[in-house]
Amino acid sequence: MSRSSALPDDTRLGRTALRVADLTVTIEFYRDIVGLRVLDRDESRATLGIDDTPLLELLAEPSVESRDERGAGLYHNAFRVPSRAALGAALGRIRDRWTLDGASDHGVSEALYCTDPEGNGVEIYRDRPREAWPRTEDGTVRAAGGPLALSEVAAAADDAGSTGSQPAPDETVLGHVHLEVSSLEATETFYVERLGLDVSMSFAPGARFFSAGGYHHHVGANTWNQRSRTADGLGLAWFELLVPDADALEAVRERLADGGVSITETDGGIEVADPDGIAIRVRSAA
Repeated sequence: MSRSSALPDDTRLGRTALRVADLTVTIEFYRDIVGLRVLDRDESRATLGIDDTPLLELLAEPSVESRDERGAGLYHNAFRVPSRAALGAALGRIRDRWTLDGASDHGVSEALYCTDPEGNGVEIYRDRPREAWPRTEDGTVRAAGGPLALSEVAAAADDAGSTGSQPAPDETVLGHVHLEVSSLEATETFYVERLGLDVSMSFAPGARFFSAGGYHHHVGANTWNQRSRTADGLGLAWFELLVPDADALEAVRERLADGGVSITETDGGIEVADPDGIAIRVRSAA
């Protein structure tokens, strides 16, 4: 797989933001099903997260049209929990109050899938230890797509004394964002050569994954639904990439500028758009 070595190993995701039509109903889903806490709220927006760490921004835009069915945008936001017991508790919340759309054992992780009230995909997952990740002969991470033993996941929550009513643990993070794009080639050029991520995995037909620091992926991209228009409407507003310090941020800024990418200053960092108009904010975690 392609290695750019342009971003520090401890680069990670920060927040993701959604434009939503019904703020109250969407808050309830991410609070009661995903298990996030409401950290701040007014009539037009809400911030949800874990402890004092924001992970999700909800922006009320009831007059905005729904995303075009041919438009690029979000496939799912993926929230990573720290243990199988925490994943089992999430499974309990989904079974008790929502609908489970799917579940997979990816070898590198165990994942649950559902859809929020506005049609945005949601993954809740836990990673296996890195030393247990399956790999190809050249050392590249090799994810799978097998069935998940839901009974064992549920039992892990029971064994740990976790219940479906408990919120997500404080170690929960936004692990990755998976996008629907119009061109994998253009997407790879942007995320690797401009932004500085590595290609971590590639699957035919139609999926590519990008990361920093050898993670299985921070950003996924697919063309499975043959999206052909730029992102617009309700759904993903932006997602955030956190680099460790101001020097790393400046290096990203210079690389983007050298590549002719238009840059906007925002929220203590910068904002750029990928080839499908999906906004990415980059800022220092320091």
